[in-house]
Amino acid sequence: MASAYLDHHLALLQHLRGILVALGEAEQVSDDTHALFLERFDELLGSLPDDPEGSLYLGQDLISQVFHRYPQIAHLVPRDLLWFFGGDCLHFMPDEEIELFQRLDERRYEAEQNGEPFDWNQEKQLLALPPESSKH
Repeated sequence: MASAYLDHHLALLQHLRGILVALGEAEQVSDDTHALFLERFDELLGSLPDDPEGSLYLGQDLISQVFHRYPQIAHLVPRDLLWFFGGDCLHFMPDEEIELFQRLDERRYEAEQNGEPFDWNQEKQLLALPPESSKH
């Protein structure tokens, strides 16, 4: 898995972890398992760089749990993470969004095969433009 691609998603996971920590600090969590959830989240952050493929199931599980355990922050979960982990996470994405991420992944794969640089965020913005917009 390309390093820049993985680094992008690790940064998004760190951002989401910060939101989860703030949620706990604001005492908006109704049960005592929040600390254990954060421990599992940290486990994912630690294992993902060394074993991206082996960490996908844990990532799917944790991201899905965010939607169930913390519905008040569901809108803050970066959509990229849903696509990155796939599986059950895709249930939280509309079909149009899945199609956008499929095209984005195809462009990333093509760029990697051709040894070309690929900027995930820039490409995502270009693909999200309406069809009549000029793409520079």
